[in-house]
Amino acid sequence: MRPRLANAALLTALAAMVAACQTPAPTTGPNRGALPTMERVALGANACWFKSGDPAFAAYKLAPELNSFSGRPRILVVHKGSPESRPLLVVQAEGSPSRLQAFGPMMQEPVAGRIAADVNRWSAGNKACS
Repeated sequence: MRPRLANAALLTALAAMVAACQTPAPTTGPNRGALPTMERVALGANACWFKSGDPAFAAYKLAPELNSFSGRPRILVVHKGSPESRPLLVVQAEGSPSRLQAFGPMMQEPVAGRIAADVNRWSAGNKACS
């Protein structure tokens, strides 16, 4: 009977040591909800496309619409001289984790690849400009 007790005690001690060595998975990374995602995208677009004086966006203006009751916060890119006109670019997110969409006439232009890369980078939490 003694060997069984010794083996059980040894297994219990071993299990306790293994459990003590394990660390929980890190919970780093940005909030993936629609609103926090679009907040990151709006900040990136404002800093990198507009405030930087980027020539590709010089004729446009950012119009954020983050307080959306539809559950789809979004940003719009509109003509600088006529902000009430139809948006040239819409970037929106929905759900948690968010699903991003970018559409509008600018997504048919050569700058579309850059827009997609920037939006994906900012939505993931990277604040860098391209």
